[in-house]
Amino acid sequence: MNSAVAHGRPQSQKWRRKWSLKLLWLLALAVVAVAGFLLAISQEIVHEAAEQKLYPADAIVVFGAAQYSGRPSPVLRARLDHAFELYQRKLAPVVIITGGFGEDPQFSEGGVGHDYLLHRGIPESGLIAETQGSDTAESARRVGTIMHTNRMHACLAVSDAYHVFRIRKLLEKEGIEVYVAPRPDSRPHGQLQRGLAVLREACSYLLWKVQMMA
Repeated sequence: MNSAVAHGRPQSQKWRRKWSLKLLWLLALAVVAVAGFLLAISQEIVHEAAEQKLYPADAIVVFGAAQYSGRPSPVLRARLDHAFELYQRKLAPVVIITGGFGEDPQFSEGGVGHDYLLHRGIPESGLIAETQGSDTAESARRVGTIMHTNRMHACLAVSDAYHVFRIRKLLEKEGIEVYVAPRPDSRPHGQLQRGLAVLREACSYLLWKVQMMA
């Protein structure tokens, strides 16, 4: 009996080592696959950031950024100013501004953006505020609903340079034709900051893709 146990123990250890090696190989392959995906997506993000596809559309969609007690942050103001210029060029008759309330129960990003553009001279009939989106993905879904309800099919998407790739993918998922129009000079100036910004967007896109498959 003792001899059988002694004989079986090396076999069991050999089996465990075999499966441990297989699991390590699988883990290594998964890491390589994820790294390759992030690298490929990062290249697309950088390429999209340099695009300005200024074609006539049904709407200009401005994705929100921080607001401070009813005033747009510098980032949000720059996006809104870019959208205003596109509207002035008559590239679309309507501007949709996205963004919920966040931690401020009085002011939403969409509402603040709406008021800013109203004061700049865009008429009320040319403005739509989406004020419920808590993140980019939810805002994109709500924009899709708004556009389909109003029989709109194509939009110019305005945000920061490294953000527009993911925005385009999210809106295309909603059946919207998208032309990207990143705000000028919106890429970080340092190489490290640029790399981190691209990696953050690539990881966010990967997470969204995983959620779609779940």
